[in-house]
Amino acid sequence: MKLKYLQNQPQKVAFAAIFVVLLPNIFPNLFTPLSGAYPSLLSEWNAPRPKHLLLLQKALLHRISDQQQADLWSPLPKQGWKPCIHSTSVPSLPKKFQGYIQVFLDGGLNQQRMGICDAVAVAKIIGATLVIPYLEVNPVWQDSSSFADIFDIDHFINTLKDEVSIVKELPEKFSWSTREYYATGIRATRIKTAPVHAPADWYLENVIPILQSYGVAAISPFSHRLAFDNVPAEIQHLRCRVNFQALVFTPQITMLGEALISRLRGHSVETKSFDEQRDLTDKGENRKFVVLHLRFDKDMAAHSACSFGGGKAERLALAKYRQVIWQGRVLKSQFTDEELRGQGRCPLTPEEIGLLLVALGFSNSTRLYLASHKVYGGEARISTLRELFPLMEDKKSLTSPEERAVIEGKASLSAAVDYYVSMQSEIFISASPGNMHNALVAHRAYNNLKTIRPNMVLLGQLFVNTGMDWTEFQQAVQNGHKNRQGQLRLRKEKQSIYTYPAPDCMCQA
Repeated sequence: MKLKYLQNQPQKVAFAAIFVVLLPNIFPNLFTPLSGAYPSLLSEWNAPRPKHLLLLQKALLHRISDQQQADLWSPLPKQGWKPCIHSTSVPSLPKKFQGYIQVFLDGGLNQQRMGICDAVAVAKIIGATLVIPYLEVNPVWQDSSSFADIFDIDHFINTLKDEVSIVKELPEKFSWSTREYYATGIRATRIKTAPVHAPADWYLENVIPILQSYGVAAISPFSHRLAFDNVPAEIQHLRCRVNFQALVFTPQITMLGEALISRLRGHSVETKSFDEQRDLTDKGENRKFVVLHLRFDKDMAAHSACSFGGGKAERLALAKYRQVIWQGRVLKSQFTDEELRGQGRCPLTPEEIGLLLVALGFSNSTRLYLASHKVYGGEARISTLRELFPLMEDKKSLTSPEERAVIEGKASLSAAVDYYVSMQSEIFISASPGNMHNALVAHRAYNNLKTIRPNMVLLGQLFVNTGMDWTEFQQAVQNGHKNRQGQLRLRKEKQSIYTYPAPDCMCQA
């Protein structure tokens, strides 16, 4: 009996091996490849099926009229406002500077951008010399890019030289004042108590005495540390001037951005030569394109506490991520997914943003540029959006590895390229609110460019209604976005000057 059992073992092993090899072919949906790797049966990376299948089927067959196309792509009419950020008084530097101030900025590119504007304003308020801000290593993307990697320092200093004293580094006698110095103990020259949205007077009362005693003061943290209200008009204008004039990207970023724009507008994306694409553009082969900031990374998905169709594996993975990053402190997790969607708190998935674009009138021949650092779920998650918009491009599809080498692994530089391209597109749309959304909404409003702001509450309610037909969905989307395509909104009390540039950065034409 034992001999017979042993004789059958090789045959059983062979059958088992064949079954393992054939299993992905028998059940392909359970073994969807992602970036060349096969996930496990319970992996969060298993591609979820389309969540809105009925709407998707209709969207794929939908045809857009010529009139709809003309209306959608038409530029914004003049709205009676123009850029207006010249100083209200004669620019002048103080005869004697109080000392040097340093700021340490965390967050992503656009949060750092706001911090830079506020740092210049604070230096002006207290009459100090600003040291080029130090950008902290991003904890999510692990990006160590410096100010000089992203922004043109010489342009920054020269643009502001008549109003604020700015230096690239501290004098030798203050060389001890470094990030490492402040990380190893409590220091008298470090200010940790700056309130969020502090009034200008707070800096006069709390920073100047330190400057008078030590000659240098380091403010950290420095995120959202200057109020938007009750600030002198000249300080508001200065913040606007920093944001819209002084902060210019480095040549390596602008060159890559121009190459992407040229290829998006050119006749064929197959041509990789910048010069050849520019020739095509000059000859009239000038296509319009829309930039979509997808903003659907794992950080965003986890913090929203929403469900995205990935089942139990996805829920467990996002819950674990929340615990590691925020120790589980995500208040929205107490609501159900349906409640969160009804409140407009769930970021739109690639599938949902695709349905929105079709309902708004974008055809499947639209040239779409995808501005995103990393999409949660990878290509498997984007596939539905690509099915709706087959001419979707991104940095990888439009450039060679050699061209991308300057930004490879650097999220801030990558975001800067996307920002640059976004400012040149006919239309910009962000799938969910956030710092990049707010920064571009403001910058494009300043230049009177069309920007579509998704109505998150409306869309959340529409997508919860799984029985809605296409005609009803399309009508609701169009009615809910008539006044969300770049119409200028005046800043209200406590709102950010970096989201609403009028009236502080603009004046009536």
